[in-house]
Amino acid sequence: MEHGVRLVAGEREALDSPERYRKLVGKLNYLTITRPDIAFPVSVVSQFMQTPTQTHWEVVVRILKYLKNAPGKGILYADRGHMRVEAFSDADWAGSLSDRRSTTGYCVFVGGNLVSWKSKKQTVVARSSAESEYRAMTHVTCEITWVHNILREVGVDVMKPIRLWCDNQAAIHISNNPVFHERTKHIEVDCHFVREKAQQGLISMAHVCSGNQLADLFTKGLSRDRVIYICNKLGMINIYAPA
Repeated sequence: MEHGVRLVAGEREALDSPERYRKLVGKLNYLTITRPDIAFPVSVVSQFMQTPTQTHWEVVVRILKYLKNAPGKGILYADRGHMRVEAFSDADWAGSLSDRRSTTGYCVFVGGNLVSWKSKKQTVVARSSAESEYRAMTHVTCEITWVHNILREVGVDVMKPIRLWCDNQAAIHISNNPVFHERTKHIEVDCHFVREKAQQGLISMAHVCSGNQLADLFTKGLSRDRVIYICNKLGMINIYAPA
């Protein structure tokens, strides 16, 4: 998705054949299962299935051009010599121009390999960037809990606590300091959930600088160089690229 572009509904005339748009976006949704690099743009264009416009169609075509440029690109799973679980969490505060809701993005690694990721608009409007970041942390904590339980059922010993990387200091302080909870009653349930998992020793919050925040790819449109950098960190390679 083009860097800095924000899509809204009804900015241009509706398409004459929206069925073609819906079919194509539906197929792209299936492709996000193996292509995390298109998770965010596909989640955005999926929000305009009711009345897509020419602008939305042009974004879909741009996604297809990106895929055609590297059809053999995908995730390479390899033995990294460890079985550590770690996750990255991020949120784009009030990124949607239509309703000012934020976008949650996260990715989970097992043994250095990407196994789970998500890009989704939050269901409520966040009143601060810390709130939107904390809601994203709640979602990835649920995912971490699920991954941990699955690994334990198949006999894999997971090293705890699992490191959860976030680039928002306020959200990290809220999870570590109960004094903050009186000022964040609107996210009280999320606070208690994440804090409970931290007290149980399942997760530990850590700060990561924005330049190393891998979940950026799932929250906003980025520049070409930034996309390439994050895709390399996610373990994505193009099997048809020259050695």
